[in-house]
Amino acid sequence: MAETAEFFGSFLPNKLEKNPDLAASIGKIFQFDIDGAGTWTLDLTAGAGAVNEGASDAADCVITVKKDDWEGLLDSPAKAVQMVMMGKLKVSNLGLATQLQKILA
Repeated sequence: MAETAEFFGSFLPNKLEKNPDLAASIGKIFQFDIDGAGTWTLDLTAGAGAVNEGASDAADCVITVKKDDWEGLLDSPAKAVQMVMMGKLKVSNLGLATQLQKILA
């Protein structure tokens, strides 16, 4: 099972660094409220993007999920739709959330 802190602390920043055009292709701010793990912000509005611990006042999309469910989603991103339908994954803007496939893949 993927580890939440490792995902936001190393995997995601490394992916953005290796794929500098990824941020520009999405250009939005995502906030991840992960119950049992913390809150992170993925800001794809400037440069190659940035990952920060904590909430954002300007989030375009807020994702709320429990830690175990989030880590299961990291292992199998295809489960996202099923998790939304089951109420385990809450998304404030479903259209924008689909853009995260570029990040999670």
